[in-house]
Amino acid sequence: MSGFINPKDLQEITSEAESTKMDTEKRFKQQQAKVKKDLHEAFIARDVRPDVVDRVNNAVRIAAQQGLQKIEVITFPCSYCNDRGRRINNMEPDWPSSLEGFAKKAYIFYEKELQPLGFKVSAEVISFEEGMPGTIAMYLKW
Repeated sequence: MSGFINPKDLQEITSEAESTKMDTEKRFKQQQAKVKKDLHEAFIARDVRPDVVDRVNNAVRIAAQQGLQKIEVITFPCSYCNDRGRRINNMEPDWPSSLEGFAKKAYIFYEKELQPLGFKVSAEVISFEEGMPGTIAMYLKW
């Protein structure tokens, strides 16, 4: 007959399990941080696509056929703005100056190509995380 496991052995088993769990959580958080960093770098480096004219024309045509007068053209985390979305959240007139990366490039494209045609653009915070701006959406209106 074998003996019982003693409390000291049980404490070691628990300690090892907790250590393994903590290591797993640490690796998961590191992986999440890497994915978040990679996404941000891709957003900063991204350019307006060469086929943008066809894509915009198709999107606005479909939206107009559905009776809409605006489309969502881009969403991104507020952390991608140089003020974490404060100007957009407060609807300040200089909100475009807070844009960075692809959002800034898209806005510059809008100013150059679409604004002269009569299109308008707006941005708003569409989600909040712990009371702070979370996600921003930019809209193209006509």
